[in-house]
Amino acid sequence: MAVVIETPVWEPSPALYVFIFFACLFSILFFPNASGTASSSASSAAKAPSLFDHGGSPTASSFRFQRNFLLLYSLASVMEGLWSVFGEFELAYYGLSKEKMVLYLCVGFAASISIGSLLGVVCDLIGPKKVCFFFCLLHLLVGLLKRIIPHPSVWMASICLSITSSVFSFGFETWMVVQHDEQGHRQDMLSETFWLMSFFESACLIGSQVFSNWLIGNNAERSMAAHSTAAIFLAAISLVCLTKGWKEIPHKVALKEYRASFRAYIVGDKRIWLLAWAQACLHFSVAVFWILWAPTIVADGREVHLGLIYPCFLGSRMLGSTVFPWLISGLSSLRTEDCLVYAFIVLGLVMSITAYDYQEVGMLVTLFCIFHAGLGVVLPSLARLRTMYVPNALRGGMISLSQAPANAAILLFLVQETSGHSKAAWEDLAVIVSALNWGGEPFTMANIKYLSWDPPSP
Repeated sequence: MAVVIETPVWEPSPALYVFIFFACLFSILFFPNASGTASSSASSAAKAPSLFDHGGSPTASSFRFQRNFLLLYSLASVMEGLWSVFGEFELAYYGLSKEKMVLYLCVGFAASISIGSLLGVVCDLIGPKKVCFFFCLLHLLVGLLKRIIPHPSVWMASICLSITSSVFSFGFETWMVVQHDEQGHRQDMLSETFWLMSFFESACLIGSQVFSNWLIGNNAERSMAAHSTAAIFLAAISLVCLTKGWKEIPHKVALKEYRASFRAYIVGDKRIWLLAWAQACLHFSVAVFWILWAPTIVADGREVHLGLIYPCFLGSRMLGSTVFPWLISGLSSLRTEDCLVYAFIVLGLVMSITAYDYQEVGMLVTLFCIFHAGLGVVLPSLARLRTMYVPNALRGGMISLSQAPANAAILLFLVQETSGHSKAAWEDLAVIVSALNWGGEPFTMANIKYLSWDPPSP
């Protein structure tokens, strides 16, 4: 008689979802009142502007601009999320091995290094709206390609989607900031838009996971066509929104002039070098996390429903995003550099504990949720620092070029994964390097703060 050994299944507690939801709700609803109390109570104008304000106030056009941009950014986030969630299922459906999947990742990161790094410069030269238009066209092309020739298009899709991910990381932010200045909106709206971008992106990634699971259903072959159709539909809507949306002031910068400006304002500024280093470390650590989080959690042998854990991470990032305005303009009113110092210390401790040894599943999920909550604070903080130190005309190139070293390091790590030699050692090394990066970031922020400090005149 055979003996059946049941493998224990680990699932996150439903109370975790409830806590994250109500914590985000509390943070969003109560922040305007807390901010208004912290500021002067002399007039009602002291109340912080809110996305949910309505009416004919003097800043109604600013709120309208913010809502329209967040709608477009949410559509782009859903498109990115659909392919990221559906991609692994698609490769497994075609019978590709794990080594083949890693090879596709290598091709994608190689495309990000060779093409994606230069698109930021192109964005500054021809205008960010055209690059965002190119982002939507690539998604439309990939959807049409998969509808026509599904399996042979995997290589092309891997390259195109890696390029769109690169564009997504800088294109929409650059366009928003440029449009914000051209239309003369209030500067304090930028910080609010930055954390709302992180919040809505995380929410849309959760929604794209739910949507992808619904599309997959029980018929895998039918879901392939349905998923491509959904991507085509979303890309078409985004193109219409881009075409009918704000008009961009035509500008074309000469390459020689751009190089001179880049050398003077980016290469010649130590603060930008430090900020670029912080962005590269962030990009590397986040990529390493998404590659290794699933193997790390299942390392103790228990069955884990990864699809139930994924929303916890993104929900934690949403919660961290709502904490950001409390830190910079609420009751505490910290400097952005100080806010990043504290966030980086927490992230460094979390990654150090993870790098030390594999933990129990519940401990790992807790640590990873704290990690993503920290990311929710770090992402809008870095965007705010870019606004403070990086000229708008050079923003796209600075972001994309700072990601090139991180993409090269990730590619090296993936190549070692495909070679089959000492995989565990390379994975441990990648986590350790991420922990060291986070541990060194507080000193980076302290140096930026020091270089930005102007001594009082005698």
